[in-house]
Amino acid sequence: MNRAFFARDVVTVARALIGVTMTVDGVGGTIVETEAYDANDPASHSFSGPGVRNAAMFGPAAAAYVYRIYGLHHCLNVTCGNGAAVLIRALVPTDGVEMMRMRRTTTQAEALLCAGPGRLCKALGVDLSLNNAPLDRAPFAWRDRTAEPPIATGPRIGITRASEVPWRFVLAGSPSLSRPAPKVR
Repeated sequence: MNRAFFARDVVTVARALIGVTMTVDGVGGTIVETEAYDANDPASHSFSGPGVRNAAMFGPAAAAYVYRIYGLHHCLNVTCGNGAAVLIRALVPTDGVEMMRMRRTTTQAEALLCAGPGRLCKALGVDLSLNNAPLDRAPFAWRDRTAEPPIATGPRIGITRASEVPWRFVLAGSPSLSRPAPKVR
């Protein structure tokens, strides 16, 4: 996937990522849950303008924006330019499942290995060292989806401001979501 894929409206990119396969150093899977955030969104890290933490959001599209949440977990976003980014919330493990299990030190069901942004980052080995890394070269690799998947949309989760905005996109019927799916739209 090239930079042009990411240099579009954040909602378009968030929806288009459902069904795409993403790997980090050969470990990853099919994206099944995303959330969109833009600079005019009070829930977005970019809402108050550029700073040290969110600098990647204000750079060019197609960069990783990685941050730490609750002092424990990392979250991976893909930038769309102009203060917009898509949070990758969950994926179905397909590549490097044993490495994911080792990193997560779990015997959990495979469907849950990357069900949530913190679990996903731990399983894929994503940390702050990848913040602002270009998405169009190693360690990232992408395989486009082959068909339009059934996508459900609904309000974002885990936020306190603008939580009603329906910018959460999920692969309908996936068992690997961080939370139950909203209705199909």
